[in-house]
Amino acid sequence: MGIFSRLADIVNSNINAILDRAEDPEKIIRLIIQEMEDTLVEVRSSAVRSIAERKEVERRVETMRREHDEWQRRAELALARGRDELAKGALTTKARIAEALAREERQLAQLALALDKQNEDIAQLQAKLADAKGREKAIVARRNTASSRIRLRTHLYDERVTDALARFEQVERALDEMEGRVEAFELGRKNADASAFATLEQDGRVEEELAALKARLQARSNPD
Repeated sequence: MGIFSRLADIVNSNINAILDRAEDPEKIIRLIIQEMEDTLVEVRSSAVRSIAERKEVERRVETMRREHDEWQRRAELALARGRDELAKGALTTKARIAEALAREERQLAQLALALDKQNEDIAQLQAKLADAKGREKAIVARRNTASSRIRLRTHLYDERVTDALARFEQVERALDEMEGRVEAFELGRKNADASAFATLEQDGRVEEELAALKARLQARSNPD
C-alpha cells in the first residue's frame, strides 16, 4: 500500500510527521523514496509526451500560417486581375484556415501551460526526493551509530565478564593449592602417627616376650 495517492500529496507532504508516526522509519523512508522515484518517472514520461505533442502542434500551426498567408496573397491577386468571385473564394478559404489556426494556437498555449506546470512539478518532486534521500542517510547513520554502540558495549561487557571469570579461576587455583598443602601436611602427620603407634605396639610385644622369658627361667631355677 502506497503512502501517497497523487503528486500533490508528495509535494505537500510532511516527511517528518510521516516518520514520527512510523514504527519502522527506515522502511517507511525507503517506501517514500520509491514512490517519489516512480512518480518522477511518470511525470517525466508525461512531460515527454507533452513536448512531442507541442512540437506536432507547432508544425501544424506553422503550416496553417503559411497557408493563411498564401490564400491572402491569392485573394489579392484575384482582385488585382478583376476576379472578384475568385478573390471571395480565396478569402473564404483563408477564414476557415484562420479558425483552425486559432484552435491550434489555443491548444499550443494550453500545452505550454501544462509543460510549465510539469516542469514546476518535476522541480518540486526532485527537491522532495533529495530531502527524503538526505533523511534516509541520516536514519541509516543513526542506526549504524546505535548498532556500533551496542556492539562496543557488548564487547566491553564480554571483556569484563571474561576478566572476572579469569580472576575467579585464579582464586580457585590458589584455593586448590592451599588445600593441597593442608592435605599434604595432614598426610605426613598421619604417616608419622601411624609409625609411632606401630613402634609402641612392637615395644609392647617385646616387653611381653621378655616377661614370659623371665618367668620360664625362674621356673627352671626353682624346680620345687
